[in-house]
Amino acid sequence: MESFLTPEFWLAVGQIVMIDILLGGDNAVVIALACRNLPPELRRRGILWGTAGAIGLRVVLIFFAMSLLKLPFLKLVGAVLLIWIGIKLLVPEEEEHNVQGSDRLLGAIKTIIVADFVMSVDNVIGIAGAAQGSGHAGHEMPLVIFGLLVSIPIIVWGSTLVLKLMDRFPLIITAGGMLLGWIAGTLAVSDPALTGHLPQVNGLSTVCGIAGALLVLAVGKTLARKAAPAA
Repeated sequence: MESFLTPEFWLAVGQIVMIDILLGGDNAVVIALACRNLPPELRRRGILWGTAGAIGLRVVLIFFAMSLLKLPFLKLVGAVLLIWIGIKLLVPEEEEHNVQGSDRLLGAIKTIIVADFVMSVDNVIGIAGAAQGSGHAGHEMPLVIFGLLVSIPIIVWGSTLVLKLMDRFPLIITAGGMLLGWIAGTLAVSDPALTGHLPQVNGLSTVCGIAGALLVLAVGKTLARKAAPAA
């Protein structure tokens, strides 16, 4: 129990919440579109059951992702994917949500769960990486579940406010991209294939985390500037 009261635990929870909000903002749009044709008295049930199913599916996916990250070289692959996701976050893109609404409760719930499964790859990788780097060996899944339970209500009921804050303060998105770069750097340096070949010095993980964050910032801003004239 004491390990859940440490600053490191709450820092990891904060990372998971931020990742899920930044990368899961579209989930609120999907939920709204999937339930738009339901009768008003069924919409709340559709939102609640669809969200519950999506949370359960994501916990299972994250469990498998964290298990795979224990294998050699897969943390390096995860780190590269996190760098790419962080860079992509800094480069604006036009996105379309082709989600068909259903006038049946079970149909809407199924749509929410399937859409969340398709859209959850980046969330799963980011959250699994944050949990792996939290320093709470053996307690990663409770950490993940707690972080998801905190962030899901924010996404579902506070998505409008979150999106407005992101529009007003673009620094939030930049910080989120750099956070993914930080996690990528700390994840890569802890890969079993590298730990035996790297010098065991204090601060190595921090240095790699800073390098990952700066890499995402530099590449993301460069690509964003190039994309701006084209837009």
